[in-house]
Amino acid sequence: MGTRAVEDAGRDERAGKALAATGVTVRPAVPGDAVGRVRPRWVVLPETAGEIAAVMRVSAEHDLAVVPAGGGTKLHWGAPPSRCDILLDTCCLNAVIEHVAGDLVVRAQAGLTLEALREALAAAGQELALDVPVPGTTVGGLVATALAGPRRFRYGTARDLLIGITVVLPDGTVARSGGKVVKNVAGYDVGKLFTGSYGTLGVVVDATFRLHPLPADRAWVTAGFEPPGPLGDADRAAGLGAALAAVSGSQAEPSAVELDWPDPDGPCVMAVLLEGTAADTRAAAVRGLLGPDSDLRPTPPPWWGRLPEPPAAQKGEAPESRGREDEVLLELRITPPRVPGVLAEVRRAAGDLGVRAAVRGAAASGVLHIALHAGTDAGTVPGTDAGTDAGTDAGTDRGTDGGTDAGAAARFVARLRAEAEDGGGRLLVVAAPEEVARRAGRWGRVGALTLMRRIKERFDPDGRMSPGRSVGGT
Repeated sequence: MGTRAVEDAGRDERAGKALAATGVTVRPAVPGDAVGRVRPRWVVLPETAGEIAAVMRVSAEHDLAVVPAGGGTKLHWGAPPSRCDILLDTCCLNAVIEHVAGDLVVRAQAGLTLEALREALAAAGQELALDVPVPGTTVGGLVATALAGPRRFRYGTARDLLIGITVVLPDGTVARSGGKVVKNVAGYDVGKLFTGSYGTLGVVVDATFRLHPLPADRAWVTAGFEPPGPLGDADRAAGLGAALAAVSGSQAEPSAVELDWPDPDGPCVMAVLLEGTAADTRAAAVRGLLGPDSDLRPTPPPWWGRLPEPPAAQKGEAPESRGREDEVLLELRITPPRVPGVLAEVRRAAGDLGVRAAVRGAAASGVLHIALHAGTDAGTVPGTDAGTDAGTDAGTDRGTDGGTDAGAAARFVARLRAEAEDGGGRLLVVAAPEEVARRAGRWGRVGALTLMRRIKERFDPDGRMSPGRSVGGT
C-alpha cells in the first residue's frame, strides 16, 4: 500500500471513530446508497437536531462532504455531487411536532412523508395544499427541491406556504427562521433560501407550514384539444390559448388548470379542478367555456398530480425496468400565454429529432414537465467525453435500446431552451443521464449566479454540503 493510500486509510479510520463517538447510528455505505455514481463512505441516521449537529461538527473537523437524504425519491435530480463522504438519512425524524389546528399551522420533521402528514392533518379536516407529484416525498425533500403540484395555481408553492424552518448549518450550528425563533441567521430569510437549495446550504430538521381546510367538494372538467400544429398553423394554438386564458381568468376560480400531452402527434387534454362551495355549479360554468364536448367528473383523471412518463413507460414498460439512469426530466417555466406556442415547438423539435416526449403540467402557472426516454449512443459510454455538444450532429437519433440517444436529447433541450429564454423563460434539466446533462447543460441561463455563489460562501464556505449538486457547481 502506497503512502497516500495509508494516509487516506488513517483519515477514514479517524473520521469513522469520530462519527461513532457521537452516538448517532452509523453504518458503512453500500452500492445502493450512491448519489448518482458517487458512493458515500458512511450513512448516518440521526434522530434529533442535536445528533445532526454532532455529525456536522465531525464533518467540519475531518473535511467530510455531506449529502442529506429523505425518501431517496429525488436524489437523482440535479447534478451528482462532486464528492460524498456522509449520506445523512433523515428517516428517523418522522414525527408531527406540533399541529395547531385553530391557527392552521403544522410543524413536521424532515423525514416525515407527505402521505403520513396528509393522513394526520385529514383527521382535523385540514391539508397542506401542495399535491407533490412524487410518492414518498418527505418534508425535507419537499423543501430541498421546491416541488409543487397542480394546485400551485391557487395556493402557491412550498416557498409560499413555508412559515418557519429549523436547519443545521455546516459548522453544526442549529438555526431557526420564522415562528418561535431559537437562533436566526442575521439578514437572511433562511426558509426561502433553503427552499430549492438541493441540500447545498445545510440540513433541514423540521418545517412549519400554513394549512388550509379540506374543501367540502371537488369537481374536475376535462376537454380534449388537437395539438398545436406546425409553423404557420395558428388555429390550433389559438384555440388552446383562448381556452386556457378564459378558464384561468374566469370567475369560476379554478384551483388548478393542467395539461396532459402524452404524445406530440396526438391530442392533449386540459383538466380543470374546482374546489369548495358550489363546485358543481362552477364546473358547469367552466364547461360552458370549454364547449359541449367537455366532461364533468367527480374524480381526477388517472394522470392527475403525477409527473409525465416517457413514452416507453406508457406502452406498458414497468417504471422499475426503465431505471433512473435513462430518465430525462425537463422543467419548463414560461408565461402562461406562451404555453401554446412553446408546445408547438415541442412538436416540431420532437418530429425533427426523432425524440419521443411526453408533456404534463400546470399550464395556468406556466410550469410544464417534459419526459423523455434516453438510451445510450452507439459507441458512447455515458459520462465520457466521446460525443459532441448540443446543437451539433451526433449521428443517430435512436439509442441502442430504442430510446432517444444522448445527442438528440441534448439538441431537443437546446431548441426548447432557446424558445423559452427568448421569451424570458427557463428550461431546467431536472434529471438526465450524465452524457445528456453534459451536452445540454443542466441549468441554462442563470442571472443570479453571482448572488447564489455569495450565499453558498456565506453558509458553506468550505463547500462540504452537497458540493456541485446545484446550479453553477454550488
